[in-house]
Amino acid sequence: MQYDSGRDFWWLLLRPWIAIPRLIQVLWTLSGLVIVLLLRGSSSDADVQRGLARRILNTLTGLGPCFIKLGQALSTRPDLVRRDWLEELTRLQDDLPAFPHSIALSRIEQELGAPAEQLFEEFPSAPIAAASLGQVYKARLEGQSWVAVKVQRPNLTFILRRDLVLIRALGVLTAPFLPLNLGFGLGSIIDEFGRSLFEEIDYEQEADNAERFAKLFADNPAVYVPGVERMLSSTHVLTTTWIEGSKMRNSQELIDQRLDPAALIRTGVICGLQQLLEFGYFHADPHPGNLFALQGRSGDMGHVGYVDFGMMDSISDSDRLTLTGAVVHLINRDFAGLAEDFQNLGFLSPTADLAPIIPALEEVLGGSLGESVGSFNFKAITDRFSELMFDYPFRVPARFALIIRAVVSQEGLALRLDPDFKIISVAYPYVAKRLLAGDTSEMREKLLDVIFDESGRLRLERLESLLDVVGQGAPSPGVELLPVAGAGLRLLFSRDGADLRKRLLLTLIRDDRLHTDDVRALAGLIGRTFGPGRIAGGFLQRLNPLVAA
Repeated sequence: MQYDSGRDFWWLLLRPWIAIPRLIQVLWTLSGLVIVLLLRGSSSDADVQRGLARRILNTLTGLGPCFIKLGQALSTRPDLVRRDWLEELTRLQDDLPAFPHSIALSRIEQELGAPAEQLFEEFPSAPIAAASLGQVYKARLEGQSWVAVKVQRPNLTFILRRDLVLIRALGVLTAPFLPLNLGFGLGSIIDEFGRSLFEEIDYEQEADNAERFAKLFADNPAVYVPGVERMLSSTHVLTTTWIEGSKMRNSQELIDQRLDPAALIRTGVICGLQQLLEFGYFHADPHPGNLFALQGRSGDMGHVGYVDFGMMDSISDSDRLTLTGAVVHLINRDFAGLAEDFQNLGFLSPTADLAPIIPALEEVLGGSLGESVGSFNFKAITDRFSELMFDYPFRVPARFALIIRAVVSQEGLALRLDPDFKIISVAYPYVAKRLLAGDTSEMREKLLDVIFDESGRLRLERLESLLDVVGQGAPSPGVELLPVAGAGLRLLFSRDGADLRKRLLLTLIRDDRLHTDDVRALAGLIGRTFGPGRIAGGFLQRLNPLVAA
């Protein structure tokens, strides 16, 4: 149950009676779909487009789990796929044809050692949902406790090995002709996809993932993770507590149930940022079928339930800190620093000449897309980078394949609920707050690097940028700045703030002379940002949201 591209290639090559018929089937099926889309895709007839959407759905469903996963990824991108196709593609998340109930019952007995009617007080005669790798039953334990029982589809290991070999071979052969230049890394990216798929079909590993994820968010009331019933779980059967919630697919459906889409989006995005930039462990498949909107609210955060922890991944501490720094460099429009971040992350080779790349980054991320970096989304970035990657030595490191998938899926989910949503507008304040609070040693070190230059002088314009970003988009900036001010003061006068105090003192005394200009400018910035009127407005806003700040 482990992915090995080299081993699986030889395994399939030595079985041409398996490889050749499947290759012909895949090529014939996909070619037929492409021809139909080319001929009829531009039609303005709604019935024609609905028919094409069903054709795409049926094609991907018929080709099996690997291709269904591709369709799932597309179903989270309303900016990539026609909206009249999305509803059909969304069915790939949990509305696929079920496999026979008798096979599911047989697998439960084989895996858990007893028939379902003995293990559960009540077990249904049909699944409540069927997805690419398994189907889910809503069963009841003794004591009226409801659980979700996920049973894996039969013969999955064989199907995945066979199709991944073919997909990898076709991908590598067609890479030079694809519109996005992925450098030499497409095979590695497909390997990363294969590795994650094989991890996803190990339900014991998924149970471990769910429990680890739950511990990370144990103190966050806005995030719910179902508990695992270990005695009723195995490698191919997983039983967890049942979640009563609504799928995060349609904003009007959520509003009809008195749920706030904006609050739910905020929770999903901030939760995703925490996973990537704080915990270094993330859910790589946050599509609408895996997130539930729950009743309740914690401040401006809606309550969200996560399910399906098969596709998880980790990010190294080094990459995590570099990503945090990259967001800070974007905040400060420091494109030289951003180019170095790309180099450190592996998107640029260590020997690449950054001089011509820096202005190109400024054009893509700061110039042609508007003065506000928050005015674009990742689709816009991808479109522009697809051009840059032909002219500059950019490449996509394989280890970032799932990270990019997670971020793009999260943004796609938010766009389904709010077409005007900008993920950067939430990411910026989140990173700025963490940086200014200095709540970890790594954040304190990053803060010092940002607000002091190499000669030790205070870079007030960068500090002001961070403070401006904290209140960005908030109804009352004072509300957002109050906890940041408190955390900053605690840091300044605490033992952890020793380096910060030292740097400030060295700013005051340089070259054997007393310099008060920086200190006066800092005092002015603090006065403007945390003035009594602004703070009072923040307090009033907290006490009564109807009071204008």
